[in-house]
Amino acid sequence: MKRLNGAATLPTRAYEGDAGLDLAASERIELGPGERAAVGTGLTVAIPAGHAGFVQPRSGLAARHGITVLNSPGLVDAGYRGELKVVLLNTDREESFMVEPGMRIAQLVILPVVVAEPTEVADLPESERAERGFGSSAH
Repeated sequence: MKRLNGAATLPTRAYEGDAGLDLAASERIELGPGERAAVGTGLTVAIPAGHAGFVQPRSGLAARHGITVLNSPGLVDAGYRGELKVVLLNTDREESFMVEPGMRIAQLVILPVVVAEPTEVADLPESERAERGFGSSAH
């Protein structure tokens, strides 16, 4: 990881063994009710080849303030070298939320990924689920 400015905070884990690294804001932004903003972290990363970063909401911000990551999970590809930004959404209908520099706003989880190549076929193999879609397993 590389800091782009003095307000950038290197990610940390809240507890030993946690999967997520806490990402902190490097800028001050007010999110009014229903508003969204791309909040800079002041960091760039080099994720190892064969891995990807997934930016996810923090449950405490969601539960207490209605703040979530809009494109959750946000995908950070191994080759991306731009600033990590987190698209936050204030889902509260009445209260504004102030993002302050150093505030933990999201989590970054780095996972191995399989880079599959698409192959067109005439037919797909059968499966138990077949074409049943969303909600098809509810009884």
